[in-house]
Amino acid sequence: MKIRAPAKVNLFLRVLGRRRDGYHLLDTLIVPVSLYDDIEIHRLAAKPQESANPRITIACDNPAVPPGEENLAYRAAQLLLERLDRRTSVHIYIHKRIPLGAGLGGGSTDAAATLVGLNRLFKLNLSVARLERLALRLGADVPFFIRARPARAHGIGEVLRPVRGLVHFWLVILYPGFPVATASVYKKLPKKLTKPTPGNSIATFLERFDRLPDLLVNDLESVTLESYPKIRSLKAKLLREGAAGGLMSGSGSSVFGVFGSKGLAQRAFDRLRNEEGVQAYLVRVLNR
Repeated sequence: MKIRAPAKVNLFLRVLGRRRDGYHLLDTLIVPVSLYDDIEIHRLAAKPQESANPRITIACDNPAVPPGEENLAYRAAQLLLERLDRRTSVHIYIHKRIPLGAGLGGGSTDAAATLVGLNRLFKLNLSVARLERLALRLGADVPFFIRARPARAHGIGEVLRPVRGLVHFWLVILYPGFPVATASVYKKLPKKLTKPTPGNSIATFLERFDRLPDLLVNDLESVTLESYPKIRSLKAKLLREGAAGGLMSGSGSSVFGVFGSKGLAQRAFDRLRNEEGVQAYLVRVLNR
């Protein structure tokens, strides 16, 4: 079983408050993009002498990806293998293209793809809604990747509302070569938080590309950019190379510029792809 796991960017991200358990309340617009990890799932022959617990092995072409229970894909497999014969074993191989700690959802999308893939492989017939509930047990942003469609997210990111009518556009994503820890960014966030964005206010920004740059805002930028000047510099370079607007995705470390055509995006990508220590990606928004 092979399945593609897309990355995401946040076109806007507002932090509205904080719950008693420490999680922050968000209002964010998430869109999938055409940068993928590829997940291969293989069912292994059951061996009677093996342990009664399901056997899961994970490998990845990026040695920085953990192979055990700290890997979200591993934990996703555990959730579904609980429903199968205890001798069932699987091997999961991750072809990693989405950089780690980049604010692009790399770990979460791999976990969601694992849930979807195992559901198909073993013909469990779990509904999309059921898979989303299971995904929430793995992390607040994992449910988004079950459908991987543009959505506005509230709560801690788990309350999803589909977004339609999003204009087609291209992005150049720049990863500075280092990750940013999400928890540390939220810890440094000022106590004064933004007000909720009115529910119907974003529609006019989504239908026309010339309005889209006005939508780009991220409350976490001020914290991350202050700590990492390199990220601020890359955002400025995107704008100088013709991006209509630029933004950091999630808590960073990646930044992206939006372009109205592939040609404009390609030219910027060609000029920025050789930045020292930087990984550049030319992608389109996935608007199914």
